[in-house]
Amino acid sequence: MDKKITTLYSDYRQGRTNRRDFVRKLAIVVGSTATASALIPILDENRLGALSSDQTEQDVKTEFINYPGETGEVRGFLAWPEAGKKFPAVLIIHENRGLQPHIQDVTRRMAKEGFLALAPDALSPLGGTPENDQAKAVTMIGQLDTDKTVKDFVAAVKYLKTHPLSTGKVGCTGFCWGGGMTNQVAVNSPDLDAAVPYYGKQPTAEQVAKIKAPIMAHYAGDDAFINPGIPAFEEALKKDKKEYQIFMYEGAQHAFNNDSNPERYNEKAAKLAWSRTIAFFKEKLK
Repeated sequence: MDKKITTLYSDYRQGRTNRRDFVRKLAIVVGSTATASALIPILDENRLGALSSDQTEQDVKTEFINYPGETGEVRGFLAWPEAGKKFPAVLIIHENRGLQPHIQDVTRRMAKEGFLALAPDALSPLGGTPENDQAKAVTMIGQLDTDKTVKDFVAAVKYLKTHPLSTGKVGCTGFCWGGGMTNQVAVNSPDLDAAVPYYGKQPTAEQVAKIKAPIMAHYAGDDAFINPGIPAFEEALKKDKKEYQIFMYEGAQHAFNNDSNPERYNEKAAKLAWSRTIAFFKEKLK
């Protein structure tokens, strides 16, 4: 598939461009609106086929569940290894686009590593992540009550602690907006056993003092919005004698782990950060 077409389609699926502009730009690339209209169903079919292939893997079981949160019932995507009885658990917090197929895939990957993995939908109080409209999801994220949202995720830690398939050990990881939320879960959940924020907004020094869980933080070298907060964060971690690791991935951009976003995805950084994350969870959640 032509790279221009792939990029245009990714922008559309990621909510960075609306359908009208997507069709107009695609028509320019392929030569006509008619050809563009004929190509769109093929692009959709290829995407759905890839998702179906992932979802039919036999070594992982998945289901959508609801758990009691601060705002009421919170919907979440749960995945766990097919073989075994109890597993350490990992809470996975999505980006500011809601519970997208990419995050469901990350949840399955975590389960394949031997964990009970749960990705809650932070937009549950507003009716859930809108299907095929990531731009709307971004707007909805901005409408959430931050304190109540953090409490919804803290409730997810409690849910995983007592889940029949859980060993009682729970870690948390999240990406972008979810990275900042992961830090807040660490601040507000003294029962959390490990936290791995990916390029997330850092907590204040006062909040750092409340953290009990060991931290592994991943940052992109090219991230002018998030990186200025690193020095104060590390200073607070050192001052309060917290257990932490910070990794910087030079040449990578914010959101480098998202392989559904070809403009930001950095395969080398993503694989290295993932391997470190899995090793960290296997050490701290055993």
